[in-house]
Amino acid sequence: MEHCDIKNVLAGAFTGKAVTVCGWVRTARDSKNMLFIEINDGTSLKHLQLVIDKDGLPDAALCAKLGCSVTARGDAVAARDGQGVELNVRELTLIGDCPPEYPLQKKRHTLEFLRAMPHLRLRSNTFNAVFRLRSALSAAIHGFFQENGFLYVHTPLITGSDCEGAGEMFRVTTHPFSHGFETQAAYDAADFFGQSAGLSVSGQLEGETAAMAFGKIYTFGPSFRAENSNTPRHLAEYWHVEPELAFADLNDVLRLAENMMTAVLKTVIAKCPDELAFFEKHFESGLAQKLERVSGGGFAVLDYTEAVKILTASGRAFRYPAAWGSDLQTEHERYITEEYAKKPVFVINYPKAVKSFYMKQNADGRTVAAGDLLVPGVGEIIGGSEREADYGKLVSALKERGMNESDYAGYLDLRRYGTAPHGGFGLGLERLLMYLSGVANIRDVTLFPRAAGQLI
Repeated sequence: MEHCDIKNVLAGAFTGKAVTVCGWVRTARDSKNMLFIEINDGTSLKHLQLVIDKDGLPDAALCAKLGCSVTARGDAVAARDGQGVELNVRELTLIGDCPPEYPLQKKRHTLEFLRAMPHLRLRSNTFNAVFRLRSALSAAIHGFFQENGFLYVHTPLITGSDCEGAGEMFRVTTHPFSHGFETQAAYDAADFFGQSAGLSVSGQLEGETAAMAFGKIYTFGPSFRAENSNTPRHLAEYWHVEPELAFADLNDVLRLAENMMTAVLKTVIAKCPDELAFFEKHFESGLAQKLERVSGGGFAVLDYTEAVKILTASGRAFRYPAAWGSDLQTEHERYITEEYAKKPVFVINYPKAVKSFYMKQNADGRTVAAGDLLVPGVGEIIGGSEREADYGKLVSALKERGMNESDYAGYLDLRRYGTAPHGGFGLGLERLLMYLSGVANIRDVTLFPRAAGQLI
């Protein structure tokens, strides 16, 4: 049916003109002679108020049920209170009725309540704002890489190798439950691919092969991790941005990460003022000031060894005491960013034992050229490194971790045929959304969250 987007009506594009709009009823207020209904069609965080003369439209009350969908035709006029635009309705039609037990009756519900109904929660103001921000953020990320000469590649979601070597992969199989095989090898050999397969935890390894041909590439798609974690920061399915740079060292990787973050923040600030104002009001006071400050750049760089010294000298009774050789915990990351540096921090040169096999080994033999971006309120948001370009060192790293060298034959070949220094990073889209919005649980920034025991 032909109609106008409510966003354009509210922007004044049709003021003084007849217009037809469609949407879902968000609020309704009845008076003696008039009926006021606010509708939203998803094109704007703000609602459009319909002003209805009950004498002229005696059946209008049928369209005042929360959750129902309607079509309204009338004249777009300046609102009586001087705030925006409203519609003086001449025709009002019920499209989809909604019963009284519609769950979203109040203006605000808890996120825990809404989490139980992911199919309906998108109609709330909070999730309207979340997914507008997510859309703008995704477009800004693509825009940054496209404008800077990166080739967008699509890496496979089904893989035979574990990028992180942690074994936290979802298996992919066509075998029924009663498979009848005596060994794992026989099971795998008779499966669809003739070998064990799983859902990818990262497109990095395949991305590196593309970078060795095209120089600068990025991937942007889903990744999967079968980690039985129920923290507010982890999902089993999440969206991953992964650039790879040829002829680059760790400093180039850190520079790219900072440039991307600042450019993306500036774009989102410019394009989503209503959404960010909503989050500032309802989720994080001071959000706008924080984002403006971070968009100016100037991220700190801190060596891992120095970070451990700072943590141990802090006098803070951490749940997990900081010690050299252990990975930093969320509480450590937040202390460094929120109390020590008071801004985003790159922590670099981690112990090689706590990082992945593919990271470049530093000359000290103990650390690798890794760099994680930590941000206040969230912790780690980017994990990156220079990649190991030395064939022998890479083979040794695989053997030390008990990984099958033959599974990485193509990856190793990149070090034999025209190797070059290169690096990249991974950015979790949902974690960046948490940082931009102040929403504290990662399950509230994705459409249908996938976590242990959760598949609705």
